[in-house]
Amino acid sequence: MSAEKERIFRALKDVVQKFGNGICADCQLPEPEWASTTLGIFICLKCSGIHRNIPDVSKIKSLLLDPWEDFQIQYMAQHGNGAAKEKYEAFVPTYYYIPTYMDCQVLREQWIRSKYERKDFIEGTKPLPYATGYREGFLWKRGRDNGQFLNRKFVLSEAEGTLKYFAKTDVGLVLF
Repeated sequence: MSAEKERIFRALKDVVQKFGNGICADCQLPEPEWASTTLGIFICLKCSGIHRNIPDVSKIKSLLLDPWEDFQIQYMAQHGNGAAKEKYEAFVPTYYYIPTYMDCQVLREQWIRSKYERKDFIEGTKPLPYATGYREGFLWKRGRDNGQFLNRKFVLSEAEGTLKYFAKTDVGLVLF
């Protein structure tokens, strides 16, 4: 390894060892090996794949494989996971489920998109679309017979205390 690469590797290692940077900023998996150079966060391999799908928000680099410039390392040192958490998770509701590395890809993707793409938790006065007591949309539900995921319409009503979803369009609603 050349002296320049060794210097850059040591500088990155020092930044990763700062408090909060030693776990993935999105799922808390220890020892992240990737980073978003636009957000200034350190992330795991699986979360980096999600970030790659939102390139207008996040540019991804490997800590070990990609070349790094000094200004990028300085940016990462100035920001880091702690600063990102303070900014992007400032107003996460207490009832909101924050996924971890043990959760499925879909949950982690929705968490990442709500934090960085939609910026749902930056402003405390911003009403969340699911906090109004009523929400309808589509979800992926695992089929009972074949185990495949199927797209289903759902209605969540706080007033009725129910989650309803259409099992089949011609049959009607199923209550849970």
